[in-house]
Amino acid sequence: MVQPRQAASMGEMNLHPPYPGTTASLGGLPTVGVDVPICAVFLVLYMIGAASHMTIFQRNRARGHKFVISAMMFGFCMSRIVTMILRISWAVHPHNVRLAIAANVFVAAGVVLLFVINLLFAQRIVRASHPNSGWHPIFHYAFMSIYIIIVVSLLALITSVIQSSYTLNLNTKRIDRDIQLYGQTLYAVVSFLPILLVVGGLAIPRKTRVEKFGSGRFRHKVAILLLAAVLLCAGASFRAGANYAGGQRPRADPAKYQGKACFYIFNFTVEILVIYLYVIVRVDRRFFVPNNSHGPGDYSRKPEEAGAKGEQESAEGMHIASEEEIFDDMSPGDLARNDNEKGRVLEDEEKGISADEETTHAQAPEAAPNVPAS
Repeated sequence: MVQPRQAASMGEMNLHPPYPGTTASLGGLPTVGVDVPICAVFLVLYMIGAASHMTIFQRNRARGHKFVISAMMFGFCMSRIVTMILRISWAVHPHNVRLAIAANVFVAAGVVLLFVINLLFAQRIVRASHPNSGWHPIFHYAFMSIYIIIVVSLLALITSVIQSSYTLNLNTKRIDRDIQLYGQTLYAVVSFLPILLVVGGLAIPRKTRVEKFGSGRFRHKVAILLLAAVLLCAGASFRAGANYAGGQRPRADPAKYQGKACFYIFNFTVEILVIYLYVIVRVDRRFFVPNNSHGPGDYSRKPEEAGAKGEQESAEGMHIASEEEIFDDMSPGDLARNDNEKGRVLEDEEKGISADEETTHAQAPEAAPNVPAS
């Protein structure tokens, strides 16, 4: 067990908890000259992002278009605003350990909301492309389990960050570091799951046409989600790798990959790109699904038909997807026109059959005069 005097000999001035960290961390100690201007810029960007997503949410709600994910994006931006404020305060008061703890907790915890949002989008894409599997109870409970694991792991991660600053026991610090490594690894895995789900869903052959939901083409939805997931996965993977490789380096001798540039790029820059991407492409329209959707066919309903559709689909309505439709690159209007054309062809065929039958019946009486009278 390390005594307080030993800690002081290693450069620590506090002899009472909370104790300053002794190992290098991503971003290091913030300074007024470097970190405050950068954090101020990110603060403004997050404020604009929060205002944009809340405006979209309120306008949609006013016209009965409920898209809760916009409110979640607003909540994420607000948490990042608090993160920037705490980091600026820490830069102004570098010896305030409590400010340092709060800033580190918010840096680690905020991004979880973006991971959950991407998982929700991936779930909708899988359910649209593979409705029987996507709506299966096992698939549903698997997602619920992931969400529970994320919440429990987040609580454990926050606890370990706080506890490591209130103890000098080496074994306790080792346990806290293991928990932090586990949390960073879990974040990297969770950030990769949407990529795995979407690519796997495209690779597995489908027996039904992709169920249209929201606006825009299906391939555009896939591209948007993959781009956002790749950005977040790159950030989470880099943070996990930096924690594994440089987590035991002395605070006075950080590695190059633990510098401020990497900290702001792989934390906040990738998040800003995703936030504004979702505003520009209007995910509130593209990924919208009707309320009370609970089974195959519900995504393609009109919002006013939610809850009113019965189980009327039969096997005759199933469509075998062709190779050209692997991304279902036809818009809903194109699909409607194709269906109308198919309907007209069927009507013409029925009229042709009816005309042939009428001709046959019309010609039958003409044979009667040829019969000799008795």
